[in-house]
Amino acid sequence: MLAKMMERGHVDRKIISVSQKRQITIPLKFFKQLGLETEVECFIQDDALVIRRLRNGHENFSVEILKDLIARGVSGENLVRQFEQETKNIRTAIGIMTSEAERIAAGESPAASFDDVFSEDK
Repeated sequence: MLAKMMERGHVDRKIISVSQKRQITIPLKFFKQLGLETEVECFIQDDALVIRRLRNGHENFSVEILKDLIARGVSGENLVRQFEQETKNIRTAIGIMTSEAERIAAGESPAASFDDVFSEDK
């Protein structure tokens, strides 16, 4: 199948090396084309290792972010800039929460109880 796709010009192919530590370097052309950042998702599919842009779930907030910005009267180019910033903020918040959850799971930080989070201040 790959050979047929290559014959038709549908596959941009590059051979890359695997280091002794099992590391690879993603060619810059592919990195930019996919819009990769600091993490990627990888999995095996049909006897192939697939590496793709990480979908942290922040995309699910896109509609809510846009609705909020529009409700605040943001439009035009400012809407695009504000949306980009809000998306980055979501990414950052998810990263912080993930790190905190990992520290709690490893026993390095205490977990908050239900009452700590939801009880009214006295």
